[in-house]
Amino acid sequence: MLHICCSANFCTFVKNIEAFPMENKRLYTVTIFSENTVGLLNQVTAVFTRRQLNIETLSVSPSAIEGIHKFTITALSDKASIEKVVLSIDKRVDVLKSYYNTDEELIHQEIAMYKLSTPEFLEQGSVEALIRKHNAIILEVTKDIVVIEKTGHYAETQALFNELSEKIKVTQFIRSGRIAITRSKTERLSDMLSEIDERRKKKEKKYEKE
Repeated sequence: MLHICCSANFCTFVKNIEAFPMENKRLYTVTIFSENTVGLLNQVTAVFTRRQLNIETLSVSPSAIEGIHKFTITALSDKASIEKVVLSIDKRVDVLKSYYNTDEELIHQEIAMYKLSTPEFLEQGSVEALIRKHNAIILEVTKDIVVIEKTGHYAETQALFNELSEKIKVTQFIRSGRIAITRSKTERLSDMLSEIDERRKKKEKKYEKE
């Protein structure tokens, strides 16, 4: 939320809006491949901070390539800014390669969990129908709590939260960072590593002939 404190701040705000029209911004997914190096996350988040971009979601996991981890970060940005972010991240010593994608280029999901009161859940018989409607699942039921899980896009997990909140109090809610894979046949970094290996082999053959 933006708070305007004085006319000078307002003028600055207007200039920023004129320089960076909101209609040019969209959600981008930045994928970073790296070895699991201590301190790299701080370096990566610092790049976004310097560009005044807020990280919407962040997740880290092993990739399909042994020994290589994948950072998946989403941020609202214009294309020029996200390109500069990726170029800056690529300059980090511990980063093998980073890319950015739009939603259309990815298959992506998020996982959300909702905690409800069991007595209230049992009183609201329509809640079970709501869970089926949203293709959610019940993870655990005790005498005190019911835990529901929903996998989907942001809008889908948020829609379930909104509807649950209308019928019953949601006592806890958590949503994971985005997990995403590209629509290509292999891990994107694999192609780059294959090219590097191929060039290395050609150089070795050239030296052998000489």
